[in-house]
Amino acid sequence: MEASAGLVAGSHNRNELVVIRRDGESGPRPLQHLSGQVCQICGDDVGLTVDGDLFVACNECAFPICRTCYEYERREGNQVCPQCKTRFKRLKGCPRVPGDEEEDDLDDLEHEFEWGDDHDSQYMAEAMLHGHMSYGRQGYINNPHVAHPLPQVPLLTNGEMVDDIPPEHHALVPSFMGGGGKRIHPLPFPDSNIPVQPRSMDPSKDLAAYGYGSVAWKERMESWKQKQEKLQMGRSNGGDKVWDNKDDESDLPLMDEARQPLSRKLPFPSSKINPYRMIILIRLVVAGFFFHYRITNPAKDAYPLWLISVICEIWFAVSWILDQFPKWLPIERETYLDRLSLRYEKEGQASQLASIDIYVSTVDPMKEPPLITANTVLSILAVDYPVEKVSCYVSDDGAAMLTFEALSETSEFAKKWVPFCKKFNIEPRAPEWYFQQKIDYLKDKVHPSFVKERRAMKREYEEFKVRINALVAKAQKVPEEGWTIQDGTPWPGNNVRDHPGMIQVFLGQSGGYDIDGNELPRLVYVSREKRPGFNHHKKAGAMNSLVRVSAVLTNAPYLLNVDCDHYFNNSKAIREAMCFMMDPLIGKRACYVQFPQRFDGIDRHDRYANRNVVFFDINMKGLDGIQGPIYVGTGCVFRRQALYGTDAPKKKKPPNRTCNCWPKWCCCPGGRKKKAAKAKQEKKRSSSKIAENGAPAYALEGIKEENGTEKPYTTAEQKLEKKFGQSPVFVASTLLDNGRTLKGATPASLLTEAIHVISCGYEDKTDWGKEIGWIYGSVTEDILTGFKMHCHGWRSIYCVPSRAAFKGSAPLNLSDRLHQVLRWALGSVEIFLSKHCPLWYGYGGGLKWLERMSYINATIYPWTSIPLLAYCTLPAVCLLTGKFITPELSNVASLWFLSLFICIFATGILEMKWSGVGIDDWWRNEQFWVIGGVSAHLFAVFQGLLKVLAGIDTNFTVTSKAGDDEDFSELYTFKWTTLLIPPTTLLIVNFVGIVAGISNAINNGYESWGPLFGKLFFSFWVIVHLYPFLKGLVGRQNRTPTIVIVWSILLASIFSLLWVRIDPFLPKSDGPLLEECGLDCN
Repeated sequence: MEASAGLVAGSHNRNELVVIRRDGESGPRPLQHLSGQVCQICGDDVGLTVDGDLFVACNECAFPICRTCYEYERREGNQVCPQCKTRFKRLKGCPRVPGDEEEDDLDDLEHEFEWGDDHDSQYMAEAMLHGHMSYGRQGYINNPHVAHPLPQVPLLTNGEMVDDIPPEHHALVPSFMGGGGKRIHPLPFPDSNIPVQPRSMDPSKDLAAYGYGSVAWKERMESWKQKQEKLQMGRSNGGDKVWDNKDDESDLPLMDEARQPLSRKLPFPSSKINPYRMIILIRLVVAGFFFHYRITNPAKDAYPLWLISVICEIWFAVSWILDQFPKWLPIERETYLDRLSLRYEKEGQASQLASIDIYVSTVDPMKEPPLITANTVLSILAVDYPVEKVSCYVSDDGAAMLTFEALSETSEFAKKWVPFCKKFNIEPRAPEWYFQQKIDYLKDKVHPSFVKERRAMKREYEEFKVRINALVAKAQKVPEEGWTIQDGTPWPGNNVRDHPGMIQVFLGQSGGYDIDGNELPRLVYVSREKRPGFNHHKKAGAMNSLVRVSAVLTNAPYLLNVDCDHYFNNSKAIREAMCFMMDPLIGKRACYVQFPQRFDGIDRHDRYANRNVVFFDINMKGLDGIQGPIYVGTGCVFRRQALYGTDAPKKKKPPNRTCNCWPKWCCCPGGRKKKAAKAKQEKKRSSSKIAENGAPAYALEGIKEENGTEKPYTTAEQKLEKKFGQSPVFVASTLLDNGRTLKGATPASLLTEAIHVISCGYEDKTDWGKEIGWIYGSVTEDILTGFKMHCHGWRSIYCVPSRAAFKGSAPLNLSDRLHQVLRWALGSVEIFLSKHCPLWYGYGGGLKWLERMSYINATIYPWTSIPLLAYCTLPAVCLLTGKFITPELSNVASLWFLSLFICIFATGILEMKWSGVGIDDWWRNEQFWVIGGVSAHLFAVFQGLLKVLAGIDTNFTVTSKAGDDEDFSELYTFKWTTLLIPPTTLLIVNFVGIVAGISNAINNGYESWGPLFGKLFFSFWVIVHLYPFLKGLVGRQNRTPTIVIVWSILLASIFSLLWVRIDPFLPKSDGPLLEECGLDCN
């Protein structure tokens, strides 16, 4: 797309299309395919010989093995072919091993380590890396080898495929060796002059004997990898001590490094994780004995208090189990960015890294300052990734001209900022945060012009800020006739609730160049159509519109969404994600890579637990060891096909070979039924590929016969349009693999189709929001979307780079923080009351039971607010009445109470030990769990019930983003909100209870002090957890609103008076009160 195409606005339903300032057009560049012969041991390309022929390790059976595996087997293994068990002969250019002297071939000792000239050496290295460059994906270079059609050779097991080995990889033994022992190519490159016969193989015999899936081979490969790592370390330390031939130093280690995995799991040491698991089990046993005592020993003088406390404690125990056991298998991951470059970025060739579309969502520029959004966009445009592979889409769901103009200014400033970032390799690449860093910016900078250019760039950024601030000031007062563009055209989004869709390509392939003449990534402004009477589904609907627009324009195979205030703190974040997504081993089953959220501008004490360290550094790492972390709404790289509601590729299980001998009419289990199911699956798979190999989209609009009439839609085409919508261009893009774009489509036609797919009625009677894209039905669409993907069998990955990938803004004051937590909790309540509740949805799919437990915990945690509120009220009731929730404790009961407290503390200590979370962060999380539980979570439960049962919708407000104010200036700001009333009431009631309890103990003597300590401890537990809230109430600067104090005191007084009037613990008697007089009447 061209940057000069101008703003395109229109409505598909109204048949309107307006193009403003459009100058030219250009078409997308086509992609090409790659293919290669795969090694049956490691999965890489077998490569080529020094003569340019296909490498053949075994001259007897031509079993496909790459050169590295061949040399390893000769050097470290048993020196025989894994298939035919024939001893490997020494090939030209390979090192000599013991036993080669017995061969009659030419002695090549003097040429043992010579691979030819530099050109041949480079060619060999590229050939050995070719398998990683083309494994499971399409490329941009031509394949010099063309595979010939396979001969019609019967399979080795009565015409059926055994194991998951394709037919072209079954071994063949030549019956004639022509040409005096000339090597014979594997089956994909047959010689028609040489007859071949299929080698007999026993179907009942374990295929490991033939070299497939050998455990011993896997162990030897792991040992070999460790030796290679030690060898590389020795080379870096000892130099010539390890390698005698200097010419090979740059070739062999390069190939070995490129063939290694792109990432690896790092399980926590058993010395840290095993005690943690043991204490969890011990705590579970102790809790069982504790509840046995609590249930069998009621407090008869305070039965209501005892009953309420037991119910609350049982709920807390269930909630703890749901939260604890998903942490049973925590792992960490490590990525290798250098290996990614070796595989997919070969010098002198186009980059083979996958394309990615990046989404930035914004709504209200008054609450989300345009300067914050501009910094996020600038950090995206300056990311360390091939520019032709990056496209940035900004969704303006408020259709604000302020956002549009700010984005236009940002695209101009990017032409200066991006080359500066890449020239000096600075971090972070958001100018606001880069220039605010309080570090030595000269560290590691050696360029002589850095200081001069940095000062000039800072001056340019300050001028850019002035222009943005001028736009903000101008937008404060809207003209009566509405906004107009510079050429006098009325702004299409003057009516926020009724406007056409708008698309503007600011930077593109033919109009996006920086001041140095280098190409910039694409930058596209998108505002979807809005009309009265349509449900636009807030952020989820905006994200789905971006999915469709990007599929029509660029169709990258991977997507990344960030909030407008989450900038790239690490310019290599995309590469970190690609180490998982493009890994041949784990990438195919990964639906998304989630990064943790990190924040700027939070006070050192993090009073309101804005960082969420416990969740991101403990819970998410635990989920990564099961089926992957949940989606948290931002900082997530998606696989586009996973968003389209497809099932994850299933692991092929070895077939049951016991029924291969039965006749075809056999009706035994695994016979006819399995064959019928397999045939049905193959038929379904073949019918879905109706637009393969880049078929033009317009082929789906109906095929014309010679007489001019159109054929009716096929059933498959109708199903696709019912699923994805009435856009043949978009439907065709969903069938193109690896992000290929449509051939022959003009930019004008693509923009017209892009306007169509963002129309407000496009999703009607489709699967959008139900099975495709971001799922509707909850304000927390992130949890629901990730849950649906996991139910389809996908797994997700948690990536925690050493340098935080993204950083954002967090609400500073308590009022905004509680509103944010209220929105999250309301979304969980909506999911709990919907058909997608994890308690009953998704069974029979690919969701693992521990992963299900985590989703159940994520949806029921707001309901904990009810027992938590009751439990926090019990201490005050006990102090006011003199009763307690437990009877007098015996020695055994005291042991169980003490053991439970010890287990609780031990669990927290061991959890902090293996995760590295500090005690401050852990304790702040515990405190805010109580604060949010008795305020935001409680309101979310009632609002959710009203919304789902009564249809009363409650709107949430967008959290205000940080501006340029003084650091932590709003930390003590309290804004009026009803969320402040419940915790304030709890504090007052507990303080009143403490005063009443101590006064009663003073009046009754020292004997009443003993039972008082248990009640005081109970009450202090509540106050300590509410301490951050209490500190906010009496903090400096803006005081608590008077209405909050008045309402809290009023509720506390009413509660106390009602208790004194009712008091269910006083004995009820209608007769006279009899007292012992002390006289002996007998």
